[in-house]
Amino acid sequence: MNETAKAISDRFTERFGDHVTVGATLAGITTLDVGVDDWQEVCRALRDDDDFCFDQLTDLCGVDYLGYGLSEWETDDASQEGFSRGVEALGPGRFKWSERPEAGNVQQRFAVVAHLLSYRHNQRLRLRCFTPDEGLPVVPTLVDIWSSANWYEREAFDMFGIVFEGHPDLRRILTDYGFTGHPFRKDFPLIGNVEVRYDEQKGRVVYEPVSIEPRVTVPRVLREDSRYKTDDVDLAADAQAEEAAAQGADDNG
Repeated sequence: MNETAKAISDRFTERFGDHVTVGATLAGITTLDVGVDDWQEVCRALRDDDDFCFDQLTDLCGVDYLGYGLSEWETDDASQEGFSRGVEALGPGRFKWSERPEAGNVQQRFAVVAHLLSYRHNQRLRLRCFTPDEGLPVVPTLVDIWSSANWYEREAFDMFGIVFEGHPDLRRILTDYGFTGHPFRKDFPLIGNVEVRYDEQKGRVVYEPVSIEPRVTVPRVLREDSRYKTDDVDLAADAQAEEAAAQGADDNG
């Protein structure tokens, strides 16, 4: 199926109306934002309706938007003081577990992102669902719709602390069962909270306080340019926008 981005957007809007918000189409994949109350119903329709037939869930993950779009280093000029004068201590590499910052009440902090594939229509789709409660992020499970969601949801629970309501076996899958915290959260320190080693005298693995000092050698920097863009469509759109801006400047001049 070879559809334009607008045709794809119109098709989803016609079927689901206000239950979804159609986002951008990047690299041929459209993004749908779905509310938590409509999450299972929309997903089931995307699988079962002949117009869609998204019969495979290829990936599911969690996202923590805490600090999203914020740069640790913003400076427009050079100085003898180096980068440190422009650094804002936002990153998880700058604090210990006991000193971790309070996230506060961040709206739309956690989201679940799922990628779907339709064999019949040769089409891919991205879904995103924000959790309503950032203190206890909960989203209905998709295991009953796509069985492949099972371990994906367990991983998102383990790494982000997102609870998938109705999951048949929601437990940690990567970390130890006694692990404290969720490592992919932005307020989780990079050095962790404990160290483990094998104690020969005790004949077992023991936990000890972490001895590594937090440090960051390279701050997070966001650059609004095309150095990381590889999609020809994105590059062409940027070039067209720059050409239009230059033409407008000439007309005004």
